Amino acid sequence: MTKRAFRFGVVGSPDRGVEAWQQTVRRAADRGYKSVLMPDGLQLLSPFPSLAVAAMTADLRVGTFVAAAPLRKPRAAAWDAHTLSVLTNGRFDFGIGTGRPQVEQQATELGLPFGSAKERRYQVRETLNHLQKLDGNQHTPIMLAAGGPRSLALAAARADIVSLAMPALTPREEFRQLTQELRELAGSRADDIELAMNLFAAGTAELPPWTRQATGATPDELEKSGTLMLLRGSPWEMADELQRRRDEFGASYITINADYLDDLAPVVELLDGR
Repeated sequence: MTKRAFRFGVVGSPDRGVEAWQQTVRRAADRGYKSVLMPDGLQLLSPFPSLAVAAMTADLRVGTFVAAAPLRKPRAAAWDAHTLSVLTNGRFDFGIGTGRPQVEQQATELGLPFGSAKERRYQVRETLNHLQKLDGNQHTPIMLAAGGPRSLALAAARADIVSLAMPALTPREEFRQLTQELRELAGSRADDIELAMNLFAAGTAELPPWTRQATGATPDELEKSGTLMLLRGSPWEMADELQRRRDEFGASYITINADYLDDLAPVVELLDGR
């Protein structure tokens, strides 16, 4: 994957209502972020209409981060993605993955099968095939979340953007090995793939009590582990670390938990587009 210029996005959701959601989107735009992304799950509002509101609020790209394939039939998911791509004039990135373990119960609530890992990967492929047909000459950029060998191979073959879905405490060397495997699997496509890295927190603020629920690790475990989910230090120190990560892994699309968008904003100013 070639050395790309940095761009930055914010991951959030409208759980505090439409006005707070629009304020978050405007803050992101004002501070130089290029995209607003939203997770998926029945515990949240639906991402597609929520992102439509975000796209109307500010001139940013929007995207699912990531849609859980088991929660929608492939044709329905492709329909929603294509619709949002059209209505945003091409400012939508369709992120999709096979779903975290907690999605199984949610799929059951919707009367849909969760399926095996193989069946869920098939759902992802079918969704992308339907979207390609609906798009025609238009192309909706695809972000795939990948961690295991088979999902990594799918991402290498079909994704424009790849977000490596790894546990919070994944060692740096293991992450580097996965990015190398992705490059090898992608072959001639490697330079066409943008590698995304999501940050749980940035700056010097203490981690919140709900850290364990969100990441699977306690605040102390995260701080001591050297996890790539944290970015600590002054703006210049954090900028230097992101440049090291780009040199080492090829990661240039950096996303941040919306609660920390102000903490990372000085780094966005230093690095965006560079």
